[in-house]
Amino acid sequence: MKLSHWIIAPVVAFTLLSVGCNQSDTASNVESAGTSSQYIIDSEPEGAVGVGEARQSAENEQAITLVGTIGGSSAPFVDGIAAFTIVDSKVPYCAADEGCPTPWDYCCTQDQVKDNIATIKVVDEAGNPVSQDARELLGVKELSTVVIQGKAKRDDQGNLTVAASEVFVKK
Repeated sequence: MKLSHWIIAPVVAFTLLSVGCNQSDTASNVESAGTSSQYIIDSEPEGAVGVGEARQSAENEQAITLVGTIGGSSAPFVDGIAAFTIVDSKVPYCAADEGCPTPWDYCCTQDQVKDNIATIKVVDEAGNPVSQDARELLGVKELSTVVIQGKAKRDDQGNLTVAASEVFVKK
């Protein structure tokens, strides 16, 4: 009887470890699950500009193709709608060895973020925000790099929002 415990215990441990390892697979599957969204495009659009350049040059209602990394705060996604912030890819986010638990908040380079951030709102054909979480809709997460096609919206403070009709998620 004792011998069977020595055989069963390693089998049970291996099974539990396998299940635990599959959880990371589930996380990556969440990222790829959104690829069936009508807003996702399969090929990267040409002529994308960085967020910093777009903040300087984009005019209100101008068609724009923008590239950036999801982040800019500890919570870059807006709950309840497909909206999030992106930061120019030229701005480095915090490295793991800098002790930052949320590198996508750019706590190490926060002074560079204000001139290199944009809000992205995925919109339907009527121009209304899509009422689904962007993580589920697009299969993205913090620090995902995306290329956005849409229309620029400017406010009086110079902030840039893009009403996105198409999103390419870089792998």
